[in-house]
Amino acid sequence: MSRSLMRIGTSYIPVQDIELSAEWYVNIGAVLNYQDKEKAILELANQSIFLVKSSEKQSANFNDIDGKEHFSLTFEVNGMDALTTLHREFKEKGITVGEIEDRGHAGKNFVFLDLDGNMFDVWSELSPIFKEKYGIN
Repeated sequence: MSRSLMRIGTSYIPVQDIELSAEWYVNIGAVLNYQDKEKAILELANQSIFLVKSSEKQSANFNDIDGKEHFSLTFEVNGMDALTTLHREFKEKGITVGEIEDRGHAGKNFVFLDLDGNMFDVWSELSPIFKEKYGIN
């Protein structure tokens, strides 16, 4: 079906300091493609990420039905070794990370925060379709 939505091309993340945030994201593996005073355009995890200058205390987080603050994006890694290695590397870089947790489904997860408190999830299970498309075992 040619009219169906095919993929998410860009995610937007609110930040207060474009330059500092862009450096932070590059430090976790993003590629900086463009930057000005109001935005930075990054490539991260096979997606375009726009950092957008926002007012204070803005984040991409939201509260779930129980009032618990929730992340808006989950990144995938290829297996538990990759998850534990990334968790350790993030801790070594001084990034705020949660504990690796079992949520009762396949794989394990952990949460990390950027400089503005935007929460992101990391899951140990790489999508089978992504693995097939890119020939990943």
